Amino acid sequence: MLGYFGPAGTFTHQALLSVSTDEARPFGTVAQALDAVRAGEVSAALVPIENSVEGGVSATLDNLAAGDRLMIIREVLLPVQFGLYARPGTSLADVRQILTHPHAYNQTRDWVAANCPRAHVTEGGSTAAAAADVANPGSRHDAAICAAVAGDLYGLESLASGIADNEAAVTRFVLVARQGPPTERTGADKTTLVAYMREDHPGALQEILDQFTMRGVNLSRIESRPTKTTLGNYCFSIDAEGHLLDARMAEALMGLHRVCKKVVFLGSYARADRVKPRVPAGCTDADHEAAASWLETLRATGKDD
Repeated sequence: MLGYFGPAGTFTHQALLSVSTDEARPFGTVAQALDAVRAGEVSAALVPIENSVEGGVSATLDNLAAGDRLMIIREVLLPVQFGLYARPGTSLADVRQILTHPHAYNQTRDWVAANCPRAHVTEGGSTAAAAADVANPGSRHDAAICAAVAGDLYGLESLASGIADNEAAVTRFVLVARQGPPTERTGADKTTLVAYMREDHPGALQEILDQFTMRGVNLSRIESRPTKTTLGNYCFSIDAEGHLLDARMAEALMGLHRVCKKVVFLGSYARADRVKPRVPAGCTDADHEAAASWLETLRATGKDD
């Protein structure tokens, strides 16, 4: 059975349905969902890791970096498509009290101001919980800003759809399992890791970045996260384009292992958008093989031709 950061009716639930329609178990927090994977209560769990508007999801980034090791085996991209949902018989003009999650309100604030200028917005624990509250005939709230899956789940009617201020907003989710061999290489892959500086000194971050730069590995995300040890002590959560089995990525990881205090490998997996990286000349697997062959010949014969 799979798990996910719930409750039912959230965007995570909607993203999970694109992976599997089998029964899945919701968890109240990201930490609970990932701990259930560690304990073997579920085979894997889907959790949010990044939003194009809000940035990285700290609860996921920090929990993956700490505790018993887990591995990302898949990613899911979901366009953030909020709607305004209400009990049957409610019109847009009737809406005076709206309930939603803070992130949802942040992403629909302009639409609400333009279309429901007299409405008061209350921020709650989740968009799904907002839909459940509004479905109660005794609720003081007239409408909920939530995902379509939540509106349908609780029998609400759509008053408006596609109300996000940024139509291009996307949330990225990852399916996390217990540690094991990485998924197969596809040629359009991503590797996630956490790098800990050996010590804080001028150029420490540059040393980490150089391991990727000199080997032609592009980074799609890098965020500093506190190590929760001392003030000012940070590690770096990184998404890099490529797979552990790519020669350039393997060498970059070995370089990190040499210059870092610790490197936490969190998986190599297929990119959801299937976009293949641009590999610079001299950085392909064939280039690495040719260089290794040349070195072997040089060591054996002393000849460089």
